[in-house]
Amino acid sequence: MADDEQNKKGGDAPKKPAANFQFPVSTWVVWILILGSIVGLTFLHQRMQAPTHQITEGEFFRLFESNLIAHATIDYAPQSSYPNATFNDISGTYYKADTSGNQVKENGKPVELPFTVSQVLLTSSTLDKLRDSHKFTAVQQNTVLFSLLMNIAPFLLIGLLFWFFFIRQIKMAGKGAMSFGKSKARMLAKDRNKTTFKDVAGIDEAIDEVSELVDFLKDPKKFQRLGGRIPKGVLMVGAPGTGKTLLAKAIAGEADASFFSISGSDFVEMFVGVGASRVRDMFEQARKNVPCLIFIDEIDAVGRSRGVGLGGGNDEREQTLNALLVEMDGFDTQEGIIIIAATNRADVLDPALLRPGRFDRRLTVNLPDVRGREAILKVHSRNVKLDPAVDLSVTARGTPGYSGAELANLLNEAALLAARTGKKFVGQAELEEARDKVRWGRERRSLAMTDENKKLTAWHEAGHALVNVLLEHTHPLHKVTIIPRGPSLGSTMSLPKEDILNYRKKELLDSITMTMAGRIAEEITSGDISTGAGGDIQQATAMAHAMVCQYGMSEKLGMVQYAEDDEFFLGRDMMRRKTYSEATAQEIDTEVRGIISRCYQRAHEIIYANRDKLEMIANALLEYETLDGVQVADIVKLGHFTPPPPPPKIEPPTGAQAATSLPEVPPKAVPPKLPGLGTAAPAAA
Repeated sequence: MADDEQNKKGGDAPKKPAANFQFPVSTWVVWILILGSIVGLTFLHQRMQAPTHQITEGEFFRLFESNLIAHATIDYAPQSSYPNATFNDISGTYYKADTSGNQVKENGKPVELPFTVSQVLLTSSTLDKLRDSHKFTAVQQNTVLFSLLMNIAPFLLIGLLFWFFFIRQIKMAGKGAMSFGKSKARMLAKDRNKTTFKDVAGIDEAIDEVSELVDFLKDPKKFQRLGGRIPKGVLMVGAPGTGKTLLAKAIAGEADASFFSISGSDFVEMFVGVGASRVRDMFEQARKNVPCLIFIDEIDAVGRSRGVGLGGGNDEREQTLNALLVEMDGFDTQEGIIIIAATNRADVLDPALLRPGRFDRRLTVNLPDVRGREAILKVHSRNVKLDPAVDLSVTARGTPGYSGAELANLLNEAALLAARTGKKFVGQAELEEARDKVRWGRERRSLAMTDENKKLTAWHEAGHALVNVLLEHTHPLHKVTIIPRGPSLGSTMSLPKEDILNYRKKELLDSITMTMAGRIAEEITSGDISTGAGGDIQQATAMAHAMVCQYGMSEKLGMVQYAEDDEFFLGRDMMRRKTYSEATAQEIDTEVRGIISRCYQRAHEIIYANRDKLEMIANALLEYETLDGVQVADIVKLGHFTPPPPPPKIEPPTGAQAATSLPEVPPKAVPPKLPGLGTAAPAAA
């Protein structure tokens, strides 16, 4: 009732300011005890110091007359009752002497002993004698209070530092103790979020799906009049780099709504209850900033299935998930709050999180097609100085399977390459080199290869290139090189003409055949085999196993799936269980081995029937290091090789031209492309 009356009178109840931090009386008593202990320890320290020899006034003057005083300090005292005389304390060291009055030495040095003498009556004449000996230093005698302050000054300094740092931390802890469970969501205000759908490309279907969310945030009554209810939550599922976070920010930017962004890992802490508290606080902040979007990135960090794994039901992550489920049930979309979550592991999410009423809509964000890639390149090239002759559609056709993040990285790498070589614009050649660098790694021209290794690599890649051109169902050959790139010593790159949606059996068999050709070419030139075919064998085995176990392309085993899940969730399946018998497993091994053996034999026949052309390709690679697909096709189909044109000669700049950049090399005539499934694995190091 009191709270209601307060609300009626003037709003919320007054809160105590956090800055008024006061200590109770008991705390001051503790501080007094601490200071008293410091003073006591100071006097105890003085008493425990090295003992000094207390001598009489007569002994002091005998030492002085015998010239045994090493050095001493005179503490001036107030004027005594005697005229022209004062009582003084003298302390210092004197030389140890034997019975004959001679100095005692150890290791060639006289032995000094400390002494003190109190209340020595010194007249003006006596003071003159002491001063003339140049062994005495006069200082003003300190009072007891001054001595005490000098002794405890270091401790006072330490105490002040302790107060400044530690106590201030206690104050902040007093404020932060209540904010420890506050949400870590970062709020992007309406006026700061400039991202719109114009900044998102390549996912047109996803944009269409979320457009109604924008309409709802702008005009909720449009849907409420017809009884419609906007989804509470939208789950975005897609590969990394496809633009899920960018799309969520664009929704908020289009709707002119606040945008809260948080990662799933930000909820989970080692302290019990903190994650649940942060969930509640996040929704409370969202209610104060409607209309708004809450974006939870990598929600699988907190939304994994409950009751599984080794954490048990009291696991902090599960308590956080429970709080999230309750909050999503407790709010209504009429409030103007929409939750968007992103993950690439939707298979491990808790079923209760995916049911209607929480995440009502599941949106798949796919990799962009060729038109989408071109649109993405245009978006990211707004701030890049491209050569007018650059055709981004060519780059888009040559980058199948690239995500939006990879395309942005491609343009950035091309810009860096052009700047490194002193060019004013980014040309097609830089885009092609950046494409190859992003996918396969940078060229390693500094790698020292022996002539034997270089020859073996050339024949290996020539075998891939020859069979690739002669087979009917392989992807067109883009280029073949023996320049080391990334972990490989050489590469044969074949590119599809268009985006690949399905693979036919003939295409897979031809791909395996082309992959086997490198090992066969090695045997021809050296009479031996090497480890260079390791990647080829791995790729061929994976394709053959998929044909038998996943795609039903084995006549003997039929249309049955024998593959196991690649994902292994500890709590869901404590042990991997095979769905087939050991006899079936043996048949699978036999079928896989049979496919590879038949493809190997087929490649063997093709290479031996065209050995002269294989040798021409290998010799051209040894001379020019890189051949494009057109040059290899001329060798295979026409029997002759057309050498590439020499690079343009660049004259060194002179005079006024010295300050300008070097002339640009014209881009290659062959458009850049990207390898698909038909690409042979490069030779391993």
